[in-house]
Amino acid sequence: MLQNIITVFVRFNHVFLQGLWVTLLLSALTVFLGTVFGSAIAICKMTKFKPVRLLTTAYIEVIRGTPLLLQLYVFFFMLPMVTGVDMAPFTSILVALVLNSSAYVAEIIRAGIQAVDKGQTEAARSLGLNPVQTMTRIILPQAIKNILPTLGNEFIMVIKETSLASVFFLGDLMTQVNVLRGALFLSMEPLIIAGVIYFVVTFSLSKLVAAYERRLATSD
Repeated sequence: MLQNIITVFVRFNHVFLQGLWVTLLLSALTVFLGTVFGSAIAICKMTKFKPVRLLTTAYIEVIRGTPLLLQLYVFFFMLPMVTGVDMAPFTSILVALVLNSSAYVAEIIRAGIQAVDKGQTEAARSLGLNPVQTMTRIILPQAIKNILPTLGNEFIMVIKETSLASVFFLGDLMTQVNVLRGALFLSMEPLIIAGVIYFVVTFSLSKLVAAYERRLATSD
């Protein structure tokens, strides 16, 4: 089996790398857009306007309480029907992943903001800063220290979760693995190679996140 693994990787390394590129691109876009939407959702959840707070809370609970694969199916088939636009599979899957990630990111950002001492807000208001200035100049710069490492971990989780996109033959790493398994009539070898690639990528990123956390702890 080891010989087969080496042979498959040497012959088809470009196929694995192409799939890895799609996986990383999908993950990066998901985390970036999920952070943008998640920030808006977090702010809405912390608002004093109760209907908005209840709506965002319901959104977060529904997204976090249903399987990601189910959400992928719903958006893959429903989104083109609702919009009337024949969307590319990549777009439909990206929308589903972004909405899923935004619910988790919203909680990360909310927790990061609320972890900042309330005395900071009171001090800023006593200096004459309005709520927007207080949030952007005082609270967020301190909250980012709590948020960024967790966002790094979210990126790692999304990389693994994108493997579910292979159900829709999106061209990601697991899609390429399934194609090779069918073409080569080898069941385990492509899977083992993909597992090693996933491990190397996520392990490297986890070490970078840990190093960043240590740097933040030292700066404190």
